[in-house]
Amino acid sequence: MQSPQMPLTSSGLLTDIGRQRIGGVNQDAGMALDLPRGGLYAVADGMGGHAAGELAANLALDTLTQNYLEGRGQPPERLAEAVQAANLAVIRHAVGESVGMGTTLLAILIDGGAALVAHVGDSRAYLLRDNELLRLTDDHSWVAEQVRLGFLTEEEAHEHQWKSVVNNALGGEERVRLELFGLPVKAGDRLLICSDGLSGVVAEPELLRFLSRRDAPETVTRLLVDAANDEGGPDNITAVIVDVMRTLPLPRYALPPRTPDGPEYVDVLLTARRGSSLVTYLILTLVYFTLLGMILIPEHRTLIGLLGLLLLAVIVFLQGRVQRGLVAARSTRPAVALKRVGTSLRSDPDPPERKLN
Repeated sequence: MQSPQMPLTSSGLLTDIGRQRIGGVNQDAGMALDLPRGGLYAVADGMGGHAAGELAANLALDTLTQNYLEGRGQPPERLAEAVQAANLAVIRHAVGESVGMGTTLLAILIDGGAALVAHVGDSRAYLLRDNELLRLTDDHSWVAEQVRLGFLTEEEAHEHQWKSVVNNALGGEERVRLELFGLPVKAGDRLLICSDGLSGVVAEPELLRFLSRRDAPETVTRLLVDAANDEGGPDNITAVIVDVMRTLPLPRYALPPRTPDGPEYVDVLLTARRGSSLVTYLILTLVYFTLLGMILIPEHRTLIGLLGLLLLAVIVFLQGRVQRGLVAARSTRPAVALKRVGTSLRSDPDPPERKLN
């Protein structure tokens, strides 16, 4: 009897209200969905009043899941379209007492040997690989923009009174602005997706120490949430940890590259992904004139047909070469300008024990 194959991923998810939020409402939401070639994982941090923020976060994750599962086409396009659908769902429900509601959204799709990241807002994603922690995302916030422009340091931004003011979120405008990029993943990688209730309270060196533990994802998410609460728990806290258990080949499609310009409108991203329709027009034109030539010159239709097939084969071959080149060029490194948080110490991999509730 053949032994069952090890699953591709193992995940843990925990969300907590924190210790200083009044009203008993958690405006954070998290999701972990297993899929045949990996899984879809996401965190949303709602805003716009207690009830409105809770509604926005949960509505965004529900819509994201439904639209991705029902979507067609390649996973990058399906993921971007699902984020746009979540954005429209939040806008359409922002009526009455929910006017002005919105939410961040950070989703990671594991598809075989690749991770696709869709990012809107100031929730964060990290990758622990070979004992080094990399921050995969930059916040879409006013202070993060000032850091990028050189007007604030990271330390000043962390203490700034406007550090929680986001300048990009679902529900803000009809066309969502998002970052969409991909990176290869391999066995041993550990991914963290979290709201700013964790990343804004627990310092990145501490995140590194916790994530370097060899405990199961469920255990580490509890430790991270407890660490945020031990620092005062000023906000809702959500953490999703995904461990990659097996190394699979990269998908056949080109991974979207991370651009240095930040989020882009979804229609611009999709147009770039789908590329120019020149090749399609060229193929249709070739087929049209081949058939026309076979009709008008029947005595040479065999030769005309063979020439048409040959040219068609050349076009398809060249297009495939270009696509494979893009996959190779865009997949050799995780992303551009990733921030290295630090390297864990093998001699002391575990932080002090914290009580598990």
